[in-house]
Amino acid sequence: MLANFMAWMDKRLPLTDAWNKHLAQYPTPKNFNFWYFFGSLAMLVLVNQILTGVWLTMSYEPSGDGAFASVEYIMRDVDYGWLLRYMHSTGASAFFIVVYLHMMRGLMYGSYQKPRELLWIFGMLIFLVLMAEAFMGYLLPWGNMSYWGAQVIISLFGAIPVIGDDLTLWIRGDYVISGATLNRFFALHVIAMPLVLVILVFLHILALHEVGSNNPEGTDVKKPKGSVKPEDQSKFKFHKQYTDKYDIVDAIPFHPYYSVKDIMGVAGFLIIFCWVMFFAPEGGGYFMEAPNFEPPNGLKTPVHIAPVWYFGPFYTILRVIPDKLLGAIGMFSAIIVLFLVPWFDRGVVKSVKFRSKLHLLNLIQFSVCFIVLGVLGTLPATPTANLIGTIATFGYFGFFVALWFYSKNEKCKPVPERVSH
Repeated sequence: MLANFMAWMDKRLPLTDAWNKHLAQYPTPKNFNFWYFFGSLAMLVLVNQILTGVWLTMSYEPSGDGAFASVEYIMRDVDYGWLLRYMHSTGASAFFIVVYLHMMRGLMYGSYQKPRELLWIFGMLIFLVLMAEAFMGYLLPWGNMSYWGAQVIISLFGAIPVIGDDLTLWIRGDYVISGATLNRFFALHVIAMPLVLVILVFLHILALHEVGSNNPEGTDVKKPKGSVKPEDQSKFKFHKQYTDKYDIVDAIPFHPYYSVKDIMGVAGFLIIFCWVMFFAPEGGGYFMEAPNFEPPNGLKTPVHIAPVWYFGPFYTILRVIPDKLLGAIGMFSAIIVLFLVPWFDRGVVKSVKFRSKLHLLNLIQFSVCFIVLGVLGTLPATPTANLIGTIATFGYFGFFVALWFYSKNEKCKPVPERVSH
């Protein structure tokens, strides 16, 4: 009966073909390592955020008078409301941790290089929308830090010449952060941004499966048809989309090999996630700040206004540039340059394993600068912190400038024709 039902369904909606094409028989390089867990983990956290967000909206009141009280109601009176709230708040930080590590893997192994430029662009659009989604969600608890943090960030748009003041007023919906701001941010956070995010994730996966997955060696597992001896081709069965034009070598089907491996990654992730959620949901004040447990007060500014940790690197760049307009340009430029990595890197070798030591050092200093900027973004501004932040800002942008110059004639090690292990 099940077989007959699936046959009837496949004639009207090709579920089995889609399953084989995009999951079961998708050819995956056999040398994936630890860094390749984070794509599937990002999907897991996205599902967690959507499901917990839906349940939270059932008891949340998006109004200036009732928002803070409704969060307290969720925490104290709704059955397992505290669990849903902590799953969502911890999930927000987990999402950015996973996405940052996923992006780092792309930089390490050149997953942005030809023919994967569009794949990288879709990934960066996901990151950009995720930042907008997180910022809007940050206002919804309607705590004092949410209120003042939104006040500071939205006021940045006022630095734009000519249209700045009108744009700021339009975003806020009022002359100050108020219930009107909260209501429009709620609508965008629960409807518009998640919809855009899901569409971009869908396009990201389609683009990935069209060009194929990269691997730690940067060696393509799809070879021109007829260029590989039959005995050297993979013994596994892959979808005809992949075998009509290519000989598939050094690849294994995603299911069950990597689906089982990803379950192990999910188990390890959930152990850490649940420990934080149950024992340290505030994350030492980095995931949920103390002032956010107080209702918003326009007359009581928090001692140190700072965004959540995942905005820290970009907030530090904004802060170390004295001019407000130039600071805003610097902050947005730090995101824009990430979109342009495929064109800053003029090399042909993908993996850091075979590239020069200069590239490795440049990648390490970029990572260190990014972490330093993130830490400084959560700390009060001092002359020493501003000096260190300025140096780290130069290191951050210097990565892209240096990459442009040395990548063209970079001396790299020979890249193997086949995956070596």
